[in-house]
Amino acid sequence: MSFANRADRDAIENEMPWSRRDVPVTLHQMLSRTARNFPEYNATSFQLLSGPQDKAETLTWRDLLARVNQAANLFRSLGVGEKDVVACVLPNCSEAGITILAGAVAGIVNPINPLLDQEQIASILRETGAKVVVTLKAFPKTDVAQKTAAAIAGAPGVKTVLEVDLNRYLTPPKSWLVPLIRPKLQRATASYKDFNAELARQPTELTFADEAQDRVAFHFHTGGTTGMPKVAQHTYGGVIYNAWIGGELLLSAEDNIMCPLPLFHVFACHVIFMAAVYCGAHVVFPTPAGYRGDGVFDNFWKLNERWKISFIITVPTAIAASMQRPVDADLSTVKKAFSGSAPLPLELFKRFEKASGVTIIEGYGLTEATCLVACNPVEGVKKIGSVGIPFPYTDVKIIKSTETGPVEADVDQIGEICLTNPGVNSGSVYTEAEKNRDLFHDGIYLRTGDLGRIDPDGYLWITGRAKDLIIRGGHNIDPAEIEEALLQHEAVAFAGAIGQPDAHSGELPCAYVELVHGAVVTPGDLMEHCKAHVHERAAQPKHVEIMAELPKTAVGKVFKPALRKLAITRVYNDALETAGLAARVVSVIDDKKRGLVAQLRRNGSDEGAVAQALSDFTRPWDWEA
Repeated sequence: MSFANRADRDAIENEMPWSRRDVPVTLHQMLSRTARNFPEYNATSFQLLSGPQDKAETLTWRDLLARVNQAANLFRSLGVGEKDVVACVLPNCSEAGITILAGAVAGIVNPINPLLDQEQIASILRETGAKVVVTLKAFPKTDVAQKTAAAIAGAPGVKTVLEVDLNRYLTPPKSWLVPLIRPKLQRATASYKDFNAELARQPTELTFADEAQDRVAFHFHTGGTTGMPKVAQHTYGGVIYNAWIGGELLLSAEDNIMCPLPLFHVFACHVIFMAAVYCGAHVVFPTPAGYRGDGVFDNFWKLNERWKISFIITVPTAIAASMQRPVDADLSTVKKAFSGSAPLPLELFKRFEKASGVTIIEGYGLTEATCLVACNPVEGVKKIGSVGIPFPYTDVKIIKSTETGPVEADVDQIGEICLTNPGVNSGSVYTEAEKNRDLFHDGIYLRTGDLGRIDPDGYLWITGRAKDLIIRGGHNIDPAEIEEALLQHEAVAFAGAIGQPDAHSGELPCAYVELVHGAVVTPGDLMEHCKAHVHERAAQPKHVEIMAELPKTAVGKVFKPALRKLAITRVYNDALETAGLAARVVSVIDDKKRGLVAQLRRNGSDEGAVAQALSDFTRPWDWEA
């Protein structure tokens, strides 16, 4: 089953309503069916190190089902029921996949980004009421165990911690050295156990009934690199809908998928891993940190050759980084590359396709909708820059604001993307009830906060984030226009455009860039480049800054809140210096009620004079605590 255009997509939807599709009801039913149909097919492979010949652990579907059953039994023995939460604070590894599946079979699983700080992890553990935490045993060159232990100290609901020792993936002599240099851990008051040792004590068949009914089985946090994350609730039905899309429309049991994205993110978990669980495809996870892992980009093409990859899963920032290495491997097995998480610049698309010979397929999804919304058709026309055609059973509306209220936009008109599909948990998207208020248009369509349009062929185009718009004196500027222009420059690898504070216009556009390795260019050169390629004069950046590395999220998006903090610090300090004041911004914090707030050190300055110097800026400030 596949679709090449909007008519094909509509034909699939018109065959029958989603409620009549012959799909599993529960995750365990889906996994069991695949293990029964493809018992000896490879399910997952994981490499601790990135070399194309390094040791890897591969589990077949029969292996994976047995270990998931053992882990689900273990969680139930620790008091986890259908409404109890198992938190998974792990980088990618075999145990992460096992925990995510088993946690959702036994209760509710909550994958947590291990790069978050301890306060954020603790906040999520408290919000979800986690009873069991699966995390790393202290290991060299990572502080995941230490942060998690500190977080658990602030989450009294956690009763048991199950530790995963990455040392088992190493071979001598490296494996001999780890016990000698393993960091010391100050453990929380919870009971600590060895995950794999406890697993081995459990039977390989479920010891409890898998109730054939839909329920919440996943908690996924959104964002959280700064401030406290929101927690979205995903049901079996929503996850299986995403798995059906991937497993029926995109993949098959014969496919090998390269997925260097983290399993704590819905793109890797629901779109890739769950689609593999649905259809029996093989997923390869290179290193715990994926694209961020040591040597992954240097070895990336060889890794695809090693595993005879047919589909590469990527994001725009990873595409840009991979273009800084020569394509030095046989990619004849690769059919396509799937890109998500952020819009893909046209120039980057061209660079990748020219260098690798592989076509990129762009898609779109979001955590609040479980994930998938739209995708360029694999067999049909791919409109570069669009995110393709909404999937069957996904209804997308573009809603624009008018003086008389919100109305549906016409073809090619920009507005907020709103949608409904089986992945939208209507009325209960977030665990906190107040965060679900005003989240739906007409009480049905999830408001995404993304701006976009639908063209005459039914393709969806993302034009930006409502919150990312640069508002210069009431004039809306799309940062994508600036970023696209900068990425056309051969020296630029990544670009992020934001609005910097301005005393007269409220905001002015500015940009931060990361250069291609070895490239030489000045900010002045890039300013001149923007004058020639950013056609709207008001959108031409007033400041361009080159950074050694742009801040990025775990899935490779340029993290704009960090850039906004840099801009606030620079602009406010310039204003203070111009006023002859010694006070300086020392940090910018994310306040839940006031947004980004500059924290100033007084340095002997008069408060009234500081207030006067910053009085024309809209962003608030405080003295540092």
